[in-house]
Amino acid sequence: MSEILVGYFSATGITEKLARKIAAAVGGELHEIQPQVPYTEADLDWTNNKSRSSVEMRDKTFRPAIANKLEGSDNVKVLIIAFPIWWYVAPTIINTFLEQYDWTDKIIIPVATSGGSGMGNTNRELKPSCPGAVLKDGKCFKANVSEKEIKEWFDSILLHNT
Repeated sequence: MSEILVGYFSATGITEKLARKIAAAVGGELHEIQPQVPYTEADLDWTNNKSRSSVEMRDKTFRPAIANKLEGSDNVKVLIIAFPIWWYVAPTIINTFLEQYDWTDKIIIPVATSGGSGMGNTNRELKPSCPGAVLKDGKCFKANVSEKEIKEWFDSILLHNT
């Protein structure tokens, strides 16, 4: 496994496109976080208080099961974790993923796609799920971001953001 891992959860394909751009820009290896039960369009209806995503996001302790495992995480030095913003934070499946592995002394950089909101309380919600890791400030990217812009951001966050 590469020293740079781009782990991503993408419910609709938008975040997957960003994750692929990031991996290409930084020379990272891709790992898709696949829910054991895939999300349907109805599950993702944020206007419905009874939709699966709405129910999960109201319960901060909820941890959706993941269908696939990450092999070789010991070699990873930098994890770029990509996801869509749900209710101003990362979906709880990201917490599930982080809690399955030891990220001590590894750098974790959250990146997100969003229909309009920023990173919100993402780091505050993720920090307990990756004790001992260096959790960097995250960033929302537009769908049309260039690989050059991603590389410049990545280099600057590793050098200047503690």
